[in-house]
Amino acid sequence: MAARGEGVWWAPRRGGWWIGVLFAIGSTCFLVGPIPGLVELVGSEIDALIFFVGSIFFTSAAALQLLQSTRAGWFSTDWWASAIQFVGTLYFNVDTFRALQQGLDATEYDRLVWTPDTIGSACFLVSGFLAYGLVRGRGRTLDWKIGAVNLVGCIAFGISALAAFWVPTNGSIVHLAAANFFTAFGGLCFLVGAVLLLPLSARQASSAR
Repeated sequence: MAARGEGVWWAPRRGGWWIGVLFAIGSTCFLVGPIPGLVELVGSEIDALIFFVGSIFFTSAAALQLLQSTRAGWFSTDWWASAIQFVGTLYFNVDTFRALQQGLDATEYDRLVWTPDTIGSACFLVSGFLAYGLVRGRGRTLDWKIGAVNLVGCIAFGISALAAFWVPTNGSIVHLAAANFFTAFGGLCFLVGAVLLLPLSARQASSAR
């Protein structure tokens, strides 16, 4: 039983394991960053740093996934989904780094913490729909669950980006809450999908033997 657990939850020699772990760490950052009261506790610079670090882990995982997708063939649907996702993470890198460099003052940062970049979110949506299309007809399998929960996360990031268009111009408390909530909810969805990648990669490794 222990050996089986180690094969699922601890397998640093497996590329799929690293993808899951890196995505999980990045997703946790995006889940924690928008939590109400965190910025008051740690300060705006630390909170912005959490988002930036999370984006780096996202990009690292997306790069590995893009490399792995070449097994399905260059310019296959799997490759396109991974490539577009990777581009989206690069936009998040730039956006979170810009927010970190700007050094938002406490008042502005309290009203709206980081929200997903519009172009990055669009990339995630396209990638999410392509990835879900690959597993849509497979029933309620593990890879279908990963595709579905990741698609929900992409939609949540998109809603957060749209809500941010009204902030701080109009400053509606509804828009503020929606932007922060859907950023955190998207992070939660990506975290669930990342954790599910670990047993999926273990199964794929076993079937390949």
